[in-house]
Amino acid sequence: MVLVYRMPAKPTAPRVAVWRQLKKIGAIYLQQSVCVFPDHRHLRRELAPILERISGAGGEFHLLRLRTLEEAEGAKLIQQFQEQTSNHYQEIIENCEVNFMKEIEFETFRRNFTYEEAEEIRAEFEKIGAWYERVVKRDWFGAPNRDDAKEWLNRCEKTLEEFESRVFERQQGLGSEAPERSSARKHHRRRAGIVVAAKPRSRATG
Repeated sequence: MVLVYRMPAKPTAPRVAVWRQLKKIGAIYLQQSVCVFPDHRHLRRELAPILERISGAGGEFHLLRLRTLEEAEGAKLIQQFQEQTSNHYQEIIENCEVNFMKEIEFETFRRNFTYEEAEEIRAEFEKIGAWYERVVKRDWFGAPNRDDAKEWLNRCEKTLEEFESRVFERQQGLGSEAPERSSARKHHRRRAGIVVAAKPRSRATG
């Protein structure tokens, strides 16, 4: 399907919101205010409130089905979808490698084996997992690094389980003693002279 829409230039907030929502459901922009996506039933459901938003902001749109495409044009579109989804997988891989694994490494170095820390890291892992599932949902044409992203998720989960086991052993060893509280977490960590910034994730996006 092709969506062609037009919205008032001002205010910009509705235009940005529509752009963000269309990208979230996996649309490919061919040019400004012209995007394309597969004709799937669940996509039409996700698209409905976006079209309402366009109309509610004083805009207009045309939603057109592409019955047939030349082979070369179809191949170009598929490649764009694959590249877009591949970029999302790559971000997941980088988040696992640069942020998540380093976070556990740092807390292990600090010997910060507290229940609170384990819970916070578990919540971070679940966010990454939900992000991966959202990307898989719109991976219509099989992006090449999907398996790599899944492998990194599995690696993160295994490392997290090992950290949780050490927390359990530490807490059992403390017995009736009060567990030590983890210090306030910071967005910037210093490790061996290198600053590692934890990237906030909501996505989505992602």
